[in-house]
Amino acid sequence: MREGGVTVNGRPGRPAGGLEPGDVVEYTVPLAGPAAPVAEAIPLSVVYQDADLVVVDKPAGMVVHPAPGHSSGTLAHALLGLGGDWSRAGGEARPGIVHRLDAGTSGLILAARNDLAHRALSAQLADRSLSRSYLAIALGSPRSDAGVLEGPIGRDPRHRQRMAVVEGGRFARTRYQVLERGRLAALLQADLDTGRTHQIRVHLAALGHPLAGDRLYGGGRAAALAARPMLHACRLRLRHPRTGEQMTFETPPPADFESTWDRLR
Repeated sequence: MREGGVTVNGRPGRPAGGLEPGDVVEYTVPLAGPAAPVAEAIPLSVVYQDADLVVVDKPAGMVVHPAPGHSSGTLAHALLGLGGDWSRAGGEARPGIVHRLDAGTSGLILAARNDLAHRALSAQLADRSLSRSYLAIALGSPRSDAGVLEGPIGRDPRHRQRMAVVEGGRFARTRYQVLERGRLAALLQADLDTGRTHQIRVHLAALGHPLAGDRLYGGGRAAALAARPMLHACRLRLRHPRTGEQMTFETPPPADFESTWDRLR
């Protein structure tokens, strides 16, 4: 619709426009994209790799897998560019991808070289033995130094591009700890017990402390403070899918995260 491919009564359709009985909606079917991404020589910061798994420090702004409007330049394309085999357990469009990070989120993401590793790591995600920790810059300062945020997450009925805490949504739980309190914001550590879409962003916004830079959930005030939602995946803990060895990976936040906190503290 935004690209002019939809008309209502012969006029360009608008995403916010309503429909009335008798309206005629016409659309142009877009050309199908490739069934699977192809290898691209995109530089990646590889934190760890072996024959079963790869851990990458994803930069903010990189989309994880192909999607409408992102047919190249994704993490999936970059992983294929590293060469070797990749799991297809997540589908042809997501080679190796075990879990997601939002495009605007920086930090650690896990990929599997084979289906055995993929299934084992996915099982750890499901039973919560694979833990993921994030650093977040939240507007204001939560009353409690630590807490557990629970609220079912589903599609926002008033804004279909957003998620929200809604009745009938999927169970979601986020644990947080205040690491430092600043003048305009607080630096938090957030740990996921579940992995719902936009979970940390939704739960912190529901708490009244959206992420700095989060236009979608924090509005203009939040958007004015940073160019992206200030969320960084700083730590992964897991069991190696083949050996069972406990492994921990950590990465510091990037420069834009550090500079935003220095300014808001």
